[in-house]
Amino acid sequence: MKLRCLWIAGLIILAGMQVAAQFKAGAALRKITPDKLLPISGGMGTPVMPVGKQGDLFVRALVLEKNETRVAIVSIDNLGWPAYLGDRSRRLIRGVPAANVLIAATHVHSAPDAYGFPDEKGNTDADLEYLDWCVVQIAEAVNEAVEKLEPALLKTAVEAAQGKIAYNYYAEKLYDPRCGVIQAVAATEPNKGKVIATLVNYASHPEILGTARKTMSPDFCGPLYDRIENRVGGIALYLNSAQGGMVTADNRLENGREANDWAECVRIGNLLADEALRIIGKAPVTENPDLYCASRMIQLPVDNETMRYIFKNSPVAGNRFKEMDFTTVSTRLNLLNIGKAQVLTIPGEALPNIGYYLKRKMNTSQPFLFGLTNDAFGYILTKEDFGSFDRYQYISRTSLGEMTGEILEQEAIRLIGESPRPSDK
Repeated sequence: MKLRCLWIAGLIILAGMQVAAQFKAGAALRKITPDKLLPISGGMGTPVMPVGKQGDLFVRALVLEKNETRVAIVSIDNLGWPAYLGDRSRRLIRGVPAANVLIAATHVHSAPDAYGFPDEKGNTDADLEYLDWCVVQIAEAVNEAVEKLEPALLKTAVEAAQGKIAYNYYAEKLYDPRCGVIQAVAATEPNKGKVIATLVNYASHPEILGTARKTMSPDFCGPLYDRIENRVGGIALYLNSAQGGMVTADNRLENGREANDWAECVRIGNLLADEALRIIGKAPVTENPDLYCASRMIQLPVDNETMRYIFKNSPVAGNRFKEMDFTTVSTRLNLLNIGKAQVLTIPGEALPNIGYYLKRKMNTSQPFLFGLTNDAFGYILTKEDFGSFDRYQYISRTSLGEMTGEILEQEAIRLIGESPRPSDK
């Protein structure tokens, strides 16, 4: 009798361990379209006052859990989201370690200025109240996603997206056509089989409208969200990849001009959404996949005087850094294993050759790069490319300096080497 009781108790403990170890996912969003029109930013320089808006801006959060590991992946429709804003949200987030909260910008060029770009007199057009509100919306989206965590199945896949979606403005074919997709599906009743979230990872500037059209908009990201959610349900996220110098939407026309209207945003957003669903649609389902998250703080030298001026004088940071000389900045790299997929974050716009190199060094057949994540420090070039070609003068001027790419590669490869390989589970 005693042995039987011990055996039953063992089964109960084992069952409890299996439940506790189950892979879970939850997703939530918040609309962050401001009530009034605000100046929109497409890069360094004076933001432009829009005359209208098209589509809505969002914060979208996906939270994953396995054993003691919990990770939040956040996508925000903005040009970039500096760490000093992201860290404020992290302090409001419950149940996810700050180092495991990845906040990425889609890099849309038609959203309110989140950098607080100062002019030569230190003035800025950034709306600090709006940014304060966005900080809270990020935290609320993550907190809701945590509350919605439920047992989930996982599908991941990486494959070249087909069709007229992106190209490199500097060198037409010099870009990565691979599209990575992560999809979480509910595993238990009453939601069994329903899509929780679909994450699309692809390299392209969402700048079809830009600032020239004077329209506040999520650009092609908006139609992508709508298409995926209308087709399969759940919440869609877009995370950019290595799209620096200058991987952009292929909105070229036969007459040599460009289609810079909402209809073209819809065309490209729908096409990329359809390709993402095609790619993930044939991917196998993984039950109870492994989840791993590592992070490392790294130091990057700041050789660019303009960047130093922005860091020191942006009111978005609350003037907390006035006394710093900004010869270096610190930022966080994250590495995730999500089932078979491996994800590496990049704190800016890495050029395609850096993206290809890092993906080749990753321990997986399904490499993902989350660009403009945890920070957005402009373009990231190798020292060999820095200032080497006339085409690269602009991106060299809007980078931290010539060593950023090399340091990023070294630190990323070290992080990859110290981390376990993604498993088949």
